[in-house]
Amino acid sequence: MFSQIQFTGTVRNREQAPIEAAIIHIDNQHKNTFTNKKGFFVVENLSKGTHLITISCLGYQKKSQHFFVSENNSTADFVLETSYESLNTVVVTGTFDPRKQLESTTSVSVLSNDRLQKLIPRGTADLIHNIPGTFTDASAGEVFTKVYSRGISASAEDDLGWYYTSLQEDGLPVSLIQHSYYSPDLFYRSDLTTKRLEAVKGGSATITAMNAPGGIYNFISQDKREAFGGQVQWTSGIQGNANPYQKIEFLLNGDLGNHWFYNVGGHYRKDDGARDVDFTFSKGGQVKLNIIKDNDYGYFKFYAKVLDDKTNRWNGVTATNWSNPTPVYGQDFNHTSQLLPSFSANIPKDATSTTAFDPTQGVYAKDLMAGFDFTQTLGNDWSLKNNLKFSNKSANWQTTISNAFVSINNPLAYFITGAGFPIGNVVFRNAQNNEEVAQVNNSAILSGGAASYLSGHLPNDALLGGAAWYKDTQATEIMEHLVLRKQFEHHDLNAGFDFGYSNTDHNTSSSFVFATYENNPRNLSVTLENPGSPVIQLSDQNGVSNYGGLFFEKASATLQQTAWFVNDLWNVSPKFQVDAGFRLETINHKGTKHRATPLEQDGGFDENITTDYDNGVLTSSNVKDRFDFDYKYLSYSIGMNYKIQENTAAFVRYSRGNKAPEFDYYFNNFSNVPIPKKGEIQQIKQLEVGIKQNSNYVSFSGTFFYSELKNIGTTNFEFDGDSNTVFYTPTQFNSSKTIGLEVETSYKPFDFLTLQLNGVFQNAKSKLWTIYDANGTVDASDDTILNYNNHTLPFNPDLMFDFKTTFQKNSFYAFATYKYMGKRYGNISNGFELPSYATVDLGTGYTFDEKWSLSLNVVNLLNSDGLANFFGPNSFGGNANQATPEYIKANPSENFIVVPILPRGIFTKLNYQF
Repeated sequence: MFSQIQFTGTVRNREQAPIEAAIIHIDNQHKNTFTNKKGFFVVENLSKGTHLITISCLGYQKKSQHFFVSENNSTADFVLETSYESLNTVVVTGTFDPRKQLESTTSVSVLSNDRLQKLIPRGTADLIHNIPGTFTDASAGEVFTKVYSRGISASAEDDLGWYYTSLQEDGLPVSLIQHSYYSPDLFYRSDLTTKRLEAVKGGSATITAMNAPGGIYNFISQDKREAFGGQVQWTSGIQGNANPYQKIEFLLNGDLGNHWFYNVGGHYRKDDGARDVDFTFSKGGQVKLNIIKDNDYGYFKFYAKVLDDKTNRWNGVTATNWSNPTPVYGQDFNHTSQLLPSFSANIPKDATSTTAFDPTQGVYAKDLMAGFDFTQTLGNDWSLKNNLKFSNKSANWQTTISNAFVSINNPLAYFITGAGFPIGNVVFRNAQNNEEVAQVNNSAILSGGAASYLSGHLPNDALLGGAAWYKDTQATEIMEHLVLRKQFEHHDLNAGFDFGYSNTDHNTSSSFVFATYENNPRNLSVTLENPGSPVIQLSDQNGVSNYGGLFFEKASATLQQTAWFVNDLWNVSPKFQVDAGFRLETINHKGTKHRATPLEQDGGFDENITTDYDNGVLTSSNVKDRFDFDYKYLSYSIGMNYKIQENTAAFVRYSRGNKAPEFDYYFNNFSNVPIPKKGEIQQIKQLEVGIKQNSNYVSFSGTFFYSELKNIGTTNFEFDGDSNTVFYTPTQFNSSKTIGLEVETSYKPFDFLTLQLNGVFQNAKSKLWTIYDANGTVDASDDTILNYNNHTLPFNPDLMFDFKTTFQKNSFYAFATYKYMGKRYGNISNGFELPSYATVDLGTGYTFDEKWSLSLNVVNLLNSDGLANFFGPNSFGGNANQATPEYIKANPSENFIVVPILPRGIFTKLNYQF
């Protein structure tokens, strides 16, 4: 006879949380059992020997392994990885109560912790690109990104790319406000502290998000872990021309005793950039902490974050051939950056003080945040949830904007300095070593002639039309989300309020910088040296000119936002649910905007008549224009979900939402004039009809959608060559509509193989649309308004999809992803079309044991030079809307600026768990 043995163990997830109701199957004994609430299981009467043990649970990847059972009672612990193709994952985003994706009355996508670990994102928007149906543009890097879906995009301009969407961290917005060059992507970085990403596109975001009807992207942090443990992870890689990348991450979590738990983690990274620059492109990191107290009624959580991070943004590349863009002037879609090199200057900000400028600093973001979150049951099926957060943010931009071609035959090359009469012999010297590069006599340019070289030569006979862009923004924010919940037999009623307060100050200025027009620009110090006359300095020793004269903006403002909401989930029957709610929102914008005036001082800032580079300084006048406006609106949404079968459901949802203006409405408009009226509230209607199906081998979600927007405010950023200033054109209010289909599919023909196809087909059109054409000057007498009704919306592809194949067998995995981005128009006139492109990503990894794992990722394997953005003709102050069909026909050989996607990156990741 053989002895009978008891086999026990636990089943947990990667975060060491117990998994309840996992099935334990002993293959050669035909025995099954289940785990309890603590993840514990017992299998009785096993024989000694080797057994194949299979563990499975909805929402997790099945795990099989051989285990030797000795004569004594045996025990083992197992860890299951999340199955990202399951629709049984419980989500908390876009809903007032936790529910499974399959049971949701809206379209919800999830990137699990397991899937996040298999990716190497180059920024937040690049990570969100893995959410099906979401359009992202991360071509500028980690910041200055665009994220939207379903054609709800019209006001999501380059510097306001998150206009309609809410970037959230643990259920609250990362930031309450947006304006030019100030978006929430400045203040979020993903690392080991991130547990998963949940995304809601449109639909219920209308009533669950704060002034963000276009969608929610919610990054959820690591939760409690009952035993001490953690991870250390090192990522090393190269991008572009073998530019190095390093990132170190850590995570520690565990039990403090008496039902107290903690998580602390963060990262530090140093990145030389995907393109070629002479400085470190990104450097910095963050530390995040949460402390959780469990009790019989729920939990209390204290959390905090310190972010201290510097990054930069990529400019475009010059191209020719409107129908087939090709780089010119020796530039390259994969490697050219044309960012200004490292230098340190002091630029005046008023009559007596200066501010430091160094383009290697880039975008310096700081965020000091702390919050308190709790959920408590109150008895009799009542519960209360509250999340309160305080933050102090700063974002300081010291970077390059514009990289236009300015010919030495163009008067702008000299008069942009703000100098009185910069005509004659102009000498260009290398600002680093003061060696002469070229001498030019420009006397003939005023009569339409060409400048002539007296000595030397400038690359491409041109200057880089680049500007030193300085913007400093401070913001203090408070936000709160409170929900009171009552569960009845057939109803789940939620009511509560959102509160937000933000106090912000910002100061922006821009100066011209003389630099060579080539792949790696060199700063040029420039003088006017006419015989018999004093030498006039057209730039300082760093090449900086027209100090603070190109652009000036200074403002302070407060936002106060309150919303009351009610939502009811009515379980009409076990198969049929109705989910309806409304949101009453009130937003107050109050602030002041300073008028600009030239510094009136003989000899300019330094009172030296031979230094012309500081004569055009724009400073704040004593006149301030005030605004104090209220925006009130009612939004509502109603959805229905019908469970056709146990694993198949259909849903429909109609939403009527609103979008109040952001602060850019006041900051960018009304130049040196009063602010007479408030902005328009955009009205957004959305309809979605979908079906979801989930089984052991197939997962499918298909959503038909229709979106309609009204009162869309649009404006252009232009340059006036007569006054050498940059300005915004008056806002136009327009409307659009989009119809489309989103598809998410996953198929497992074998336990070790998963095939996924996700995509969107859409048709995004303008309804009533006008563009203000300022004709290149601030003088309104020659302005016109152009009509572009029924045109395709720019940057909305008709088709985008990705196909992914994943092989996973025991401790090894490998995947390949093909991503396709369809053609997109670069402006509303549909004059220029960005070609379609595709990328291929590869990844593989191996888990050596319970502690060590190693992975390799190749992003953009084939070094695709796809084009993501379009900035218009290659002229200083040019913009995309200038490239109308008529303009292109009249200028077939004109050069223009495009922004390519990031080049190939190769990364290895070593992870140690304990």
